[in-house]
Amino acid sequence: MDIEAIPGVGAKTAEALRELDAPERALREGDVAAIAQAPGISDGRAARIARAAIRETHDDPGGFAATDRARELHDAALDLLQDRTVTDYAARRLETLYPSGRESRIEEVRDFAERAMARDPDPEALEALADVAPLREPSDVRVRDRALATGDAETYAAAREALPEVSVELVDDARQLAELARGYATVVALDEAFAGVDVEGDVRVEPDALEDPVTVVPERALAFFAANRESIRAAIRVHEAADLDAPTDLASLADALGRLDDDGPPRGDEELARLRTAVDDLDAAVGVAESVANDRLREAIAERDVTIEGQDLLSLVEQGAGADSLLRRELADEFDAAVEAAREHLVDALQLEDHADRGRQVFGEDPTFPVERDEDALGRLRDGLTAARDRRAAALKRELAADLADERDAVRELVSDALELDVELAVARFATDFACTMPDFGGEGVTIEGGRSPLLDVADVEPVDYEATGVRLLSGVNSGGKTSLLDLVGLVVTLAHMGLPV
Repeated sequence: MDIEAIPGVGAKTAEALRELDAPERALREGDVAAIAQAPGISDGRAARIARAAIRETHDDPGGFAATDRARELHDAALDLLQDRTVTDYAARRLETLYPSGRESRIEEVRDFAERAMARDPDPEALEALADVAPLREPSDVRVRDRALATGDAETYAAAREALPEVSVELVDDARQLAELARGYATVVALDEAFAGVDVEGDVRVEPDALEDPVTVVPERALAFFAANRESIRAAIRVHEAADLDAPTDLASLADALGRLDDDGPPRGDEELARLRTAVDDLDAAVGVAESVANDRLREAIAERDVTIEGQDLLSLVEQGAGADSLLRRELADEFDAAVEAAREHLVDALQLEDHADRGRQVFGEDPTFPVERDEDALGRLRDGLTAARDRRAAALKRELAADLADERDAVRELVSDALELDVELAVARFATDFACTMPDFGGEGVTIEGGRSPLLDVADVEPVDYEATGVRLLSGVNSGGKTSLLDLVGLVVTLAHMGLPV
């Protein structure tokens, strides 16, 4: 399909449409949601473009509704259908239906309408549809704990284009790579030349990383599913309630979505939860541990009678010694017990496990009162816990992203099918509400049997039989029904040429 050949689509609009994954499919099928994803195209304009593309496909010049009243009847028919939609998508999608004189277009919609009329508008499906919306691509994904490193200018440019979510840095040697590793939780080196380089920190050499973005930036896949999670879950409920054939295993997909946190990282992992809690509660836990040690030491001092001989006192004064020396000489065991209690509290409260040694170093061996933390040791513990947390989160992200990345196409189909079901159910409800039937084509003129106009604001509309071939002159008293009959005939013809039941 020549996109610029579509009426109303100029070069700028065509350029925007070409940015879609499958623009010709979207235009051919009247996929309003997909068309609306193109830059600068609103939902309303997407519907107009889709309708124009359909006309182009069927070589339909348009103009079937040749008078103002005929166009008003078309609008009225659309209103009746749109009143029975749940989603905005379905309302827009119905705008692609129009009265046509082309048999191919009429038959195309008739096939759709007959399938739709066989649908059962299940209340649970309709309720679930309220939360289904077209999928969107998040544009604000940014990864700040990771960097890519390369010494090659071409690789640098390719990495920036392929993975704009992460920082890409040019490094010439192992020293610069080490400097970069000090500023990021993880550095991915893209050059084979860095293989075997011993650098402190989490540095991975992955020359093929650009070919598998999920392993480097799992956040890209996770952000898509996190942003669309409620819509996907609703689409799952729609499929289950309406007994639709699903393009993937719904239980597995629901389980994977359940592991997504609100901002994208995985949840439900006990080890990650432990590390997150340890980092968040570290300062508070250290403060409590200090209190534990000082309470014990204070109690020991209060219960202990300490006698200092005069010569010892003189010696301590001459040495400029203070309470620390007294603690070391008189209360060494009590101090050691108090510090050990502080260490055990910190390790147990934060479940430090692999970081227990660093946790114990927060409280040193030198006697002091009050007992205080070693800020340098505390900083090392914090850095270690933060790095472990980030590494665990990254590993879980990669695992979950790998599971979900394979579901991306299936999810698009899942949501699309749910939205299209809303279109079908609107037609089914319209047909049920007004006791509609599919019209027959053939012969000359119009024959209506038991016709009722849904435009009349009357509770019980009296059915009308009417037949007209050629030109007819209507006459009668005022308010005798002439206009209502004309509207009925016009609406029947309009719906029939839209391919819909009448």
